[in-house]
Amino acid sequence: MSRIPVAFHPEALAEAEAAVRWYAERSVRAAERFLKVLEDAVEQVVAAPSRWGSSSEGTRRVILQHYPYLLIYRVLPDRIEILAVAHGRRRPGYWRIRTES
Repeated sequence: MSRIPVAFHPEALAEAEAAVRWYAERSVRAAERFLKVLEDAVEQVVAAPSRWGSSSEGTRRVILQHYPYLLIYRVLPDRIEILAVAHGRRRPGYWRIRTES
C-alpha cells in the first residue's frame, strides 16, 4: 500500500511555524508538544483521510488535541493538501480563499 503524499500550502506552513515560535517564546516544552500534536494529526489524516466530515468546500478539519488550533485539509487525487493551521478563535474561514488554487 503506497502512502499518499502530503503538501502544506505555503501559508499553512507559515502558520505552523508562527505557532511553534509563539509557544517557544513561552516554553520550549510547549512548542515541542505542539509540534508533536501537529505531526500526529497529519499522520492520522494520512492514515484515514476521510475520517473527518467534509464541508461544502470539500475541506476537512482536525481539532488539535490540547491546543486551540485546527488542521484544515483537502484530499486531492494525487495528494493531501494542508490548507491551514488555523487558530480556532481567530478569523474563522479566512483560509477559504486557498481552496481556489
